[in-house]
Amino acid sequence: MIRRKFVTAAGLSLLSLNKLAGSLDSPFEVKRNKRIETIKTKVLVVGGGPAGIGAAIGAAKAGAETLLIENYGFFGGVASWSIGMCMNQMRPDEKPRGYVHELIIRKLQNLGSQAVKTNTHQLYVNVEYLKVAVLDALDEAGCKYLVHTKAVDAIMDGNRITGITVATKSGLVDIQADVVVDCTGDADIAYFAGAPTMTETGKLAPQTLLLNVSNIGTYSSKDLVGVAEKAKSKYPLIPGGWSLAKVSNCHHFTINHSGTKDMGNFDITDPFQFSKAECTSRRQVVQMTEAMREFGNGDLKNCEIVGASTQMGIRESRRIKGGYVLTEEDANAGRKFEDVIAWRSGWLDVGFTKVTQMKIHQVPYRALVPEQIDGLLAAGRCISASHEGTAAGKSMGNCFATGHAAGIAGALSSKTRKTPRNLDVKKIQEILIKDEVDLTKGGEIQNTKMAN
Repeated sequence: MIRRKFVTAAGLSLLSLNKLAGSLDSPFEVKRNKRIETIKTKVLVVGGGPAGIGAAIGAAKAGAETLLIENYGFFGGVASWSIGMCMNQMRPDEKPRGYVHELIIRKLQNLGSQAVKTNTHQLYVNVEYLKVAVLDALDEAGCKYLVHTKAVDAIMDGNRITGITVATKSGLVDIQADVVVDCTGDADIAYFAGAPTMTETGKLAPQTLLLNVSNIGTYSSKDLVGVAEKAKSKYPLIPGGWSLAKVSNCHHFTINHSGTKDMGNFDITDPFQFSKAECTSRRQVVQMTEAMREFGNGDLKNCEIVGASTQMGIRESRRIKGGYVLTEEDANAGRKFEDVIAWRSGWLDVGFTKVTQMKIHQVPYRALVPEQIDGLLAAGRCISASHEGTAAGKSMGNCFATGHAAGIAGALSSKTRKTPRNLDVKKIQEILIKDEVDLTKGGEIQNTKMAN
């Protein structure tokens, strides 16, 4: 086995593996040598956002020993670090979508009235409750997990990925797995493994550092009229406009805006561009708040920053190139596929650049399997899709759905000893149907009353 890129480590004594999250005793085989430690599992899911949560629950429920790793100290991805942005497409047309979605909703509801409220397809959540609800869901599914664990490289045996290298507080660690599911959002693992990826530099959707404000007794959209125009000369980083939405069951408001749209087109897979976009957005948050205080009407003049998101929300970056590339035409036509493993609903939304309502359309299994590299699956934002095709599927409920399917595929691959690309898709479909996923949907126009 070789790493795709050269890494070094010295004198590592990893965190006590008998204290892995979710267990007092290590469920994994651990080997030590002078250079690096190794963890072994059957299915490894990288990235703990909606896609990763779906994949981990799907794999564990299907009977595979599963480990989910996350760079931050909590799970939920943008659903958590966005500090209040609604979770779209969780119950399209107010109907259950499948086991994974309903498990998360049930765990939120179990935490009481402060945790969540629903509105058509959306969940409005208090993110601190969401972080706990996800832990409860992972525990029920029997999935093990590690936080503060960052993937930094792929371990390869020819054209097959056999694991990844992660950075921890104790140094570099190898995690070996039968199957790796890339839920990083940015196709990091596929890229490390040498799989073909796509990044449409020059027209990527903008990134947004969301913020919360409070000390607003009453609010009307009229209070924001003219703020952007009046304040732009003094606060040049503010976007051309924005709005406030109430955070679930509290007095805070969240602002999800056009972010870097007017600042340039940043490719966040480039560390220098990512740093510039992130740091400039920190200044933008302060300028937006000061603009509302100085030029806003009503109680906006008293608004205060509660906080900004842990990192920018990324709408689009690098994706895998799979056996099928989903397109805008697929979304608008409500296309169906014989190898369907999920469906996507909502808006084709390129982040304050282009927003159109699409039809419910299916996702083929081929879009989850990268070209050339075996042992690897992708889910969420980084599945095989064009620029517009990516915009059609980035809602959180859609990411849970492709994650669910990828997790099941990973479990079947491990069990049957077949590579993901050689699996019988009908077997994946059978398990999804048992998990209450309706694979007949496609072509419908979603309720036009839904909010964006």
